[in-house]
Amino acid sequence: MYRVAICDDEDKQRELVKGILITLSIKTNIDFEIELFGSGEQLVSHYEQHGTPFHILILDIEMAGINGIQTAQRIRGLNNLDEQIIFLTSYPEYMVESFDVMTFQYLIKPIAPSILEEKIIKLCQYFQAQDKKFMVIKSAYEEIVVKYDDLISIEAAKSLTIKSKLLFVTSNQTYESKGIISDYAVALKDCNFLQIHRSIIINLLHVRKFASGVVLMSNGLELPIGRSKIKEVKDVYTKFMIMKVD
Repeated sequence: MYRVAICDDEDKQRELVKGILITLSIKTNIDFEIELFGSGEQLVSHYEQHGTPFHILILDIEMAGINGIQTAQRIRGLNNLDEQIIFLTSYPEYMVESFDVMTFQYLIKPIAPSILEEKIIKLCQYFQAQDKKFMVIKSAYEEIVVKYDDLISIEAAKSLTIKSKLLFVTSNQTYESKGIISDYAVALKDCNFLQIHRSIIINLLHVRKFASGVVLMSNGLELPIGRSKIKEVKDVYTKFMIMKVD
C-alpha cells in the first residue's frame, strides 16, 4: 500500500490525477491510499499535525497561497526527507528551482496518463527495493515505520502490565511495543545490529565508543555489555569498522 497525496487547487485536476492512479491500480494490482488537498497550506498542516506521512507527493506548482515548491520546502523543513515528489506544471521555468527540494520528477501539463503511470511504477519499484531498510513497529494504537538506520537500540523493559515489553529507541523518540528480543537479534543480525546483553540490541552505526563494559551510543546513553559478550561485541564492532572503511 502506497500513500499518495495529490495537492492542487483545481478540483478537476485533482480528480484527473486520482483517476489515473485508480486506473493504474486496477491494471497493476498496486494499492494506493489517496488523499486530496486543495492547497499547499492544507498539506503542510497535515505534516505539522503529525499526520501519517505519504510515500508520494504529487504537487501542482501554481496554486493560490503558497505554491507547490514552497509547500515542498516547508515539508522538507519539517525533516520529511523520504517522500518522493512529482511536480505538475504548465511552466517549465520552475524546473531548476524544484531541484532544491529533491524532486523525483517534473512533468509538464497536460499530463499524458501513460507518462504519469510510468513514473509512478518506477517509484513503486524504488520503494520495493527500499522495503528491507524499514521496520514496522506495532504500538498500542498504531503502526510506526522506522528506518533501520534511525534505530539506535532495542531494549527489553520490565513492566507489570505489558508482557514482553520492548522499547525501540531512535534519536527523536522511544516507541513501546511487544516481542521477544532474541527474535529481533536473529532477524537483524545481517543489518548492522548486535545483541550486547540479554535485554539489549544495538545498532552498530550509532556506537560512539566502548569503555569499561559499556557502550556509548549516539544519543548519549551508556548501555551495559553482558560479561560473556564483551569479546564478541568488540570483535564484531572491529570487523564492522573495517568493512565501513573499505
